[in-house]
Amino acid sequence: MESASQGLLSDAMTDVPVDSAASARTAAPEGLTLAEEEELRSELAKVEEEIGTLRQVLAAKERHCGELKRKLGLTPLDGLKQNLSKSWHDVQVSNAYKKTQETLSQAGQKTSAALSNVGSVISRKLGDMRNSATFKSFEDRVGTIKSRVVGSRENSTDGLHSPSGAGDKPPQDNAPF
Repeated sequence: MESASQGLLSDAMTDVPVDSAASARTAAPEGLTLAEEEELRSELAKVEEEIGTLRQVLAAKERHCGELKRKLGLTPLDGLKQNLSKSWHDVQVSNAYKKTQETLSQAGQKTSAALSNVGSVISRKLGDMRNSATFKSFEDRVGTIKSRVVGSRENSTDGLHSPSGAGDKPPQDNAPF
């Protein structure tokens, strides 16, 4: 059983180098001679060194850029505002934005027309209802009740006052006490 697990482990670990120098010397990739492999490794080392150098140069340029912005009084917020403004402009001139804006404008016009039609229908139906016999009968009854109530107040002599009290004088208290 131990040999079976060792076989699995050794198969899985063949692709993982333990020591890069030792693995570089022991197994050359298929189809490459040792000279080609050495040349590729040398070129890889040079490219990695150039990448490190470029990172250092970029960091120095970023520091210099930050110093110049500080001397000019430009804050990170100014840069953010400028980036947002440019991004918003880019969005507005994009075809997707224009199509969306056009679609929403058409939808708004259609909605406005539909609501206008609904308003017209409601107005017409209310007009029809007001001219109906039922409404006329109801209106007549309300008018009759109103005239009875208003008429009884005007003819009243028992000192009742209107709820608003406008133009009314408060009753005088002639009590002896």
